[in-house]
Amino acid sequence: MGARPASLFPETAPEPVPRVRVVLPLPTGNGYDYAVPEGMQVAPGDFVVVPLGPRRMIGVAWAGEPDDSVGDDRLKPIAERLDAAPLSSAVMDFVDWVAAYCLSPRGVVLRLVMRSGQALETKTGPAAYALAPSPPLELRLTEKRRAVLDAARGRPKTASQLAKAAGVTDGVVRSLAKAGALEPVELDPDIPFAAPDPSRPGRPLSEDQAQAVAELRAKIGGGYSTTLIDGVTGSGKTEVYLEAVAEALARDPSAQVLVLLPEIALTLPFLSRIEDRFGAAPAHWHSGMTSAQRRRVWRRVADGNARLVVGARSALFLPYTNLRLIVVDEEHEAAYKQHDGVLYHARDMAVARGARQGFPVLLASATPSLETLANVEEGRYGRVVLPSRFGPATLPDTRVVDMRQSPPDKGRWLSPVIVSALNDVLSRGEQVMLYLNRRGYAPVTLCRKCGERMCAPDSDTWLVEHRYTNRLVCHHTGFSMPKPEACPACGAHDSLSPCGPGVERIAEEARERWPEARIAVFSSDTVGSANAARDLLERMTAGEIDILVATQAAAKGHNFPGLTLVAAVDADLGLAGGDLRAAERTYQVLSQVSGRAGRAEKPGAVMLQSYQPDHPVIRALAGQDRDGFLSAELDGRRSLGFPPFGRLAALILSGDNETKLMEAAQTLVAAVPHAEGVEVWGPAPAPLYRLKGTYRIRFLIKSERRVSIQTFLRAWLSEVKIPSSVRRTVDVDPYNFS
Repeated sequence: MGARPASLFPETAPEPVPRVRVVLPLPTGNGYDYAVPEGMQVAPGDFVVVPLGPRRMIGVAWAGEPDDSVGDDRLKPIAERLDAAPLSSAVMDFVDWVAAYCLSPRGVVLRLVMRSGQALETKTGPAAYALAPSPPLELRLTEKRRAVLDAARGRPKTASQLAKAAGVTDGVVRSLAKAGALEPVELDPDIPFAAPDPSRPGRPLSEDQAQAVAELRAKIGGGYSTTLIDGVTGSGKTEVYLEAVAEALARDPSAQVLVLLPEIALTLPFLSRIEDRFGAAPAHWHSGMTSAQRRRVWRRVADGNARLVVGARSALFLPYTNLRLIVVDEEHEAAYKQHDGVLYHARDMAVARGARQGFPVLLASATPSLETLANVEEGRYGRVVLPSRFGPATLPDTRVVDMRQSPPDKGRWLSPVIVSALNDVLSRGEQVMLYLNRRGYAPVTLCRKCGERMCAPDSDTWLVEHRYTNRLVCHHTGFSMPKPEACPACGAHDSLSPCGPGVERIAEEARERWPEARIAVFSSDTVGSANAARDLLERMTAGEIDILVATQAAAKGHNFPGLTLVAAVDADLGLAGGDLRAAERTYQVLSQVSGRAGRAEKPGAVMLQSYQPDHPVIRALAGQDRDGFLSAELDGRRSLGFPPFGRLAALILSGDNETKLMEAAQTLVAAVPHAEGVEVWGPAPAPLYRLKGTYRIRFLIKSERRVSIQTFLRAWLSEVKIPSSVRRTVDVDPYNFS
């Protein structure tokens, strides 16, 4: 019989291979297609292990259509689907939105969520013992054995824990286990968090606080809104928003709430306040945690057990399952801006997340950012106001010390007016804070003979003298060296002289003037750990310190009942230069540090040493005219089209080959697209042009608010191929212009 005609019996086309897009926490690409092996079920959000070249990596199966242009024969199969709680669709949506807004690869944003693969690895907990359901009848009980069995009631404990609780040796515990009275169990390596109790009563509220709480409670459960809690320092903003947190937790038994704080120092007293209010410690997230602590928080957030999280800006990217409220405390703080990797601002991303997921966001501040105030004025945000301090405390009186009329003695930094005021305060047994936001002993070290300024190697940054350690340190690059005995430029011995004051130098002057006083320095150099910071703050609160010399680390979030005088040694610091936000930032930090004075029954005072007493910032602080100052700042920004009435983005080129860097910059100049409402300034050397041998050039892009600055940047950058030796960084909404 002959062969059948091919046209009558066509071959059946092979079934397409099931495939899925997998995003990996890498800075390249937005995901790769992988084949789903037969019998494996993979859904969006699942964590999977996939091959990538010679490596195996953990990634996330992503929603959306795979790339059909890649043939089935080129697909590699998924190696494993991990038994872990999948990422929610809300988290994946947030990753996509942040990547698009910040012009960052999706994988880099996902890396913020995943942190590392350690939290997804299976880990066994320590061996423990629990009471057996039915102890053996023939068990002989001694006094020690009874003590162990009593200690074993409740949750399982390790042998050493039982022995310690019962006051016996481990051998007694093991003998009971061998006899069948205790049964071995495996403890969960990631202990669940105790559930917060929102029904516990909070602190008594003033009339203003109660009114604010009523307004905020009405917003909980009502969809998206953003509300500013605008209250003077000491007005009790924290108590107000904790009542809103309680409302969110009470409305939904699975709700999760995030409270963002700008710095870890703020979490030290805050965590105990949370525990007092809700009867359970919150999950806290910050850079000072151990890897085991991070794993526990990450996994308990992912499975919904951690319902209340307090953390720094990166806590925004934890894998929440049912996030229902975000509070951004001290929303004006520049610390919410991330300056490497994904360049995001946590306050703005928190608002975006609330808007996309339909829940309220609360912003709290005594000195709100201009961006937030503009949104309030335009009706995008609501506002509740706390105009006065809680209880008997009143706002401190503020006085400006004109340093042109009352200069310090030669070689000193404190005006005679400040010295006299300190004498009076110390004689009454009250506390003083000398504030200077400059670490170390002196910001500049130069040679008296040849004028050489000590700089970090291959950098344009000055070395700061730290006399406590006798080292010169660069706070930008991390470079550190012992202070040399001779000038490295001219060889002159004993010629290197400190110029200007840092907190160490102010503390030195204070010790010379008040040798009997108890003096401490609070800066990131002198308080290097969370425990050290806690100890110093507790000593200050207990009245064991007379004079606290502090940087911005002590300027906010702390309540010192005995502190009645705050003196800013250099109130003009920060006003110089061309930084768009210099005046706003200076006003905010001086307002915050001033707010530490007189927070209890005793009235407080603030003194500002200034060589520019007529500067609008100094005048506004002296007259306590916050609204007048901010209104003037807003008018100035509006007239120039700067944020919040326009958009800014920075494009930074960096590389170690100066010639290629300049060529890349000129290539970009030639490719700038013409767009209405957009201006491109530059290229220009960055203020810190050289860092560790790397040269840096900046473009600044300014646009009207109606223009999508991201669309402009994508169109521009897609036309230019930058050489691999040049690094390109885009910063949408820049806060740092150095």
